[in-house]
Amino acid sequence: MNMEFIEALHELEKERGISAEVLFETIEAALISAYKKNFASLQNVRVSIDRMTGEFKVFSRKNIVEEVEDDRTQVTLEEARRIDPNYNLEDVVEYEVTPREFGRIAAQTAKQVVVQRIREAERGMIYDEYINREGDIVTGVVQRYDQKNVIVDLGKVEAILAAQEQIPGETYQSFERIKTYVVEVKKTTKGPQIMLSRTHPGLIKRLFELEVPEIHDGFVEIKGVSREAGARSKIAVYSRDPNVDPVGACVGPKGSRVQTIVTELKGEKIDIVNYSTEPEEFVANALSPAKVVGVYTKPNEKVALVVVPDYQLSLAIGKEGQNARLAAKLTNWKIDIKSESQALAQNLIPDYNEQDSTEYDEYETYDENYDEYEEYEDYEEYEENSESDANSEKYDEFSDYGDESIEYNESAGYDIKAGYEGYEQNEPETEIDEPSKLKETEPSIPSKENKKRKGKR
Repeated sequence: MNMEFIEALHELEKERGISAEVLFETIEAALISAYKKNFASLQNVRVSIDRMTGEFKVFSRKNIVEEVEDDRTQVTLEEARRIDPNYNLEDVVEYEVTPREFGRIAAQTAKQVVVQRIREAERGMIYDEYINREGDIVTGVVQRYDQKNVIVDLGKVEAILAAQEQIPGETYQSFERIKTYVVEVKKTTKGPQIMLSRTHPGLIKRLFELEVPEIHDGFVEIKGVSREAGARSKIAVYSRDPNVDPVGACVGPKGSRVQTIVTELKGEKIDIVNYSTEPEEFVANALSPAKVVGVYTKPNEKVALVVVPDYQLSLAIGKEGQNARLAAKLTNWKIDIKSESQALAQNLIPDYNEQDSTEYDEYETYDENYDEYEEYEDYEEYEENSESDANSEKYDEFSDYGDESIEYNESAGYDIKAGYEGYEQNEPETEIDEPSKLKETEPSIPSKENKKRKGKR
């Protein structure tokens, strides 16, 4: 070996990312294998390579025993102390047996072992790298289709996007960059096999962690994700800081953050809801965008009866039950949705309990007030009738002003007030609105003072 070989190893370290020490150990193992094959040696040997000069030496290793049974692997204590008096029983003695030249077969064997070990080292490094990225998101370039599977280049290794892990209806173009979720990393004879997914709910979670700084910093936490790939997803978020709105943080300014994720998922709809420790509130939030009238839970059975307005029933259930199904996955509760009319008809709403007693008392108070209000209405009607009767009596006193008005009142089939208005229409010159005005129209006797004034004039 020479300096050119050492330089080649360092160059290989930069290109393949394999440390030079691993390469030296690999070459040492290759030389041991070549030595045993070339010299038909069954003894234990060790190869040492100088990391600076590239010089190598071969040592034969023998164990020190009292009686030698195999001289190829054992040596007596007396022979060992001839080399070094400090040897004791069960120590190992090394003899240098470096050959002058290995030959063509030995060199070919060493080459094959080196190449094989380099490949194994590469595979081991790739496996160690991606086994720690299970459950993480990676970006790759679409290379080709292998039957229905998509081969994605991740840089150092090619991964497989299986057909069942692809979003329905989604197509992939060659050299297109896509984000995928690492589902599993397997170690095989051909190297590590990495399985990717575009339908896993974890992909939604990781995308939000990339786009929302509040989630990355720990202020906002994702409590749950339910997904039907390609159609709709629901995500429950919780804020550890009361000053941070979790839904607003995930949506972003003018919806920019969530829109980036929707674009990456080719238009998949995403509902972001607030997480709550109260099951009733959480179930109501999970059915968003539908409005909920009431939620009645059975904690032992983990069943929730949800009552919604009649016009919100189809929205709460969703297309083919999609909204209710996603809400059930998100909350881990079995959800039964009924409209108000259905719940009342089937008597599904539980009887009022202590929580509803205050509302019941309010209704009782309202009923009492309503009774008083009805009495007040009767009183007003009585007052109106009494006033109309009084006006009719006064009107009868002045009925001798004309026979026409009397005939009109007799012929009119309306009440007294209507007849009074009719009288006003028949007598436009003399307006009879009130008895006080009637008195003003009566002829007055001139007083003495008025006569004196007229005389002076």
